[in-house]
Amino acid sequence: MLRLIEHGLDVRLMRMFLILIEECSVSRTAVRLGQSQPAISLGLKRLREILGDPLLVRSGSRLVPTERGAEIGRRIAGILAEIDGIVLNTAAFDPSTDARSLRIQTANCLGTFFLPRIAAALRSEAPSMQADFTAILDERVIFDEMENGTIDLTIGNWPAPRDNLRIAPLLDADMVLVMRSDHPLAGRRSLTLEEYLTLEHLSPTPTASAAISPVDGRLAQLDLRRRISITVPEFTLVPWVLAASSGLVFTSSRPFAEEMAANRPFALVGAPPELGLMKFYLLWHERAHHSPFNRWLRSLVRHVSQELVERGSIRLPKNEAVSILPT
Repeated sequence: MLRLIEHGLDVRLMRMFLILIEECSVSRTAVRLGQSQPAISLGLKRLREILGDPLLVRSGSRLVPTERGAEIGRRIAGILAEIDGIVLNTAAFDPSTDARSLRIQTANCLGTFFLPRIAAALRSEAPSMQADFTAILDERVIFDEMENGTIDLTIGNWPAPRDNLRIAPLLDADMVLVMRSDHPLAGRRSLTLEEYLTLEHLSPTPTASAAISPVDGRLAQLDLRRRISITVPEFTLVPWVLAASSGLVFTSSRPFAEEMAANRPFALVGAPPELGLMKFYLLWHERAHHSPFNRWLRSLVRHVSQELVERGSIRLPKNEAVSILPT
């Protein structure tokens, strides 16, 4: 440790290195840190001199960490977690004046019925903060992103989140099918599971990422699969594709489905009871559990969810909070 201090490995360089490891790009790291590309390149050169390793090497059009670079990244993430714990537990936190950037990963079907309310609450309570909402692309990287502090909070809805993060139930919602009003099943109140599996489905989740789908994840638990005819890269495309294809159906939470049907001539049909409820929950890393900032952020999201209970299709979970990890 003495050698590292003597050679100038400070917190600023360590945080820059973690972002470089994540982005594998000098230009994207510069954008995230609000610095110039030459400054980031100079910082990487300095890190290589201090640590005696290339750390990141060129592979085609991107950078990839060396074996030692990846190991150093994991160790630095732990060091920064301890530093953050010391600072955040002793410094006063005031969201009205705090100017940090925060990142929340969200299930894409939260859409218009939830995210705008969270955004409004953030603007009201923390007007100087920058909030980035990102989609959940791969469950396997969530832990690493939270461990190194690049993601502050995840709002998920797949059936079996991994047990290495803290979790608290947030909302429960009914599942329904959305279809064109001229679909042969548009007049039904609900469908059986057997009928459901024969339909042509539209999904906003790539088939390679079925583990983070609340529908396909639940079907996998039942050792079943549905027939997904089309996937789309963005949730906002769902109504447009569904309106253009008479045979497709789309499964979602009732609040989002009702907003779709309010703007287009769609019919809503109850999903098979075997699919159960769509359950939303918060995930966060142990490193952030006692952080005043993260506590405030979790409380804000939970408060917004409680306000949504006034809508008939939203319910609070039976258990007010659950922690997979010991408190």
